[in-house]
Amino acid sequence: MGSQPGYQQTLNYLYEKLPMFSRIGKAALKPDLTNTIRLCAALGDPQTRFRSVHIAGTNGKGSTSHGLAAVCRQAGYKTGLYTSPHLIDFRERIRINGEMISEQWVVDFVEKHKALIEEVQPSFFEITVAMAFAAFAEAEVDIAIIETGLGGRLDSTNIITPVLAIITNISYDHKDLLGNTLQEIAAEKAGIIKTQVPTVIGEQNDETERVFFEHSVHKQSTLHYAQSLWGMVRTGLDARYQYYKAINNARREMYDLRTDLAGNYQQHNIKTILTAVELLAHQGFNLTIAGALSALAHVKSSTGLMGRWDWLHEHPNIICDVAHNPAGLKEVLEQFNSLPATVGNDNHPPLASTPGRHIVLGFVKDKDVDEALSLFPADAAYYFCNAAIYRALPAQELCTKANSMGLSGKPWPSVAQAVEAARAAMSANDSLLITGSFFIVGEALSTWITEKAEMQPLV
Repeated sequence: MGSQPGYQQTLNYLYEKLPMFSRIGKAALKPDLTNTIRLCAALGDPQTRFRSVHIAGTNGKGSTSHGLAAVCRQAGYKTGLYTSPHLIDFRERIRINGEMISEQWVVDFVEKHKALIEEVQPSFFEITVAMAFAAFAEAEVDIAIIETGLGGRLDSTNIITPVLAIITNISYDHKDLLGNTLQEIAAEKAGIIKTQVPTVIGEQNDETERVFFEHSVHKQSTLHYAQSLWGMVRTGLDARYQYYKAINNARREMYDLRTDLAGNYQQHNIKTILTAVELLAHQGFNLTIAGALSALAHVKSSTGLMGRWDWLHEHPNIICDVAHNPAGLKEVLEQFNSLPATVGNDNHPPLASTPGRHIVLGFVKDKDVDEALSLFPADAAYYFCNAAIYRALPAQELCTKANSMGLSGKPWPSVAQAVEAARAAMSANDSLLITGSFFIVGEALSTWITEKAEMQPLV
């Protein structure tokens, strides 16, 4: 099924006309919220016409956003979801009840407001935020889950006044934009804390705790620490689901949980989601823990979430994950390294010997690549590549750097060719991880979805 007439031309206009962070990096960012305020004012301030939850954090905000959206949707609320960046289709950024906005809606919006766009000259992200708010207001959503793009204080999404703010965690990323210390980065994320709006802190850190406390005092916002409120004990794992005992520490209640959020790191996000559910229930939303546990079993099908410990194939195992900074990569690599011990079924029991590991890897230029590479195992076969964007670190440059650090592999001209080479080299008991950036994973998923795979996909 092809695109609507004019859809691709509209996207080309947005991509080429407007500064885009994913394409050119720091130069695309605007130093304040002026453009977003101007755009939304011209659109009738749509952000004031729906209730919202605002989510920031270094890692986990995408999974948390999708998980909370799944919970709200299952409870019967018409739910908007704004996330970024997209992996395959621009419209992934703006969903209503799990469905992407239509191509025609995008075409009509840009055509109708082209004069405004030309006048304000916003960044790509600024117009996308305005577009999302307009779509949610027009659809009369009951609640919108809004993920920040970068930071918080100066992020374009930060013109909303939500009913709940969430900060998932703080670690090092975008140091050139957000700061060189965890405290500086936390201060930027804490910019989403609003006056008398409760705030969930997903993961606590001694270095950032005072930052959040001081912001909360100034804003008269009550902090709720998910890590203290909930405990998680994993009881099982397979290619589709994780199984947990979720423990409410205050009430000493234990719940059985099955979730299709399959990464080890998702236990932190689930604690955050469960904390948010109880706070939203206190504000009159008809949400329950039982309902949340049910919704968390099918987040991917409910919301379209992709690229988070996304298991594409079994035997050989093919997994992709959008981890792109040291903290995220550390979690993903720990799980990847444990695969032989954690995967298996009656037909394919785990091997006593260690299967081969293959990693398709690429980064963007503005990441701390040296620190990231130091986390990767030396006993894997590497396929270095770069996404088809200006910000991508050239595959040859990445290969040279990685080889000097003891990682063996060679560069490939494209993500698709790197994945193809890895698959050709794998035996049935090997595992392949595709990671390093959203753009690497996006191109790999696009190839996986649009081309007929040689191997039978996981069903």
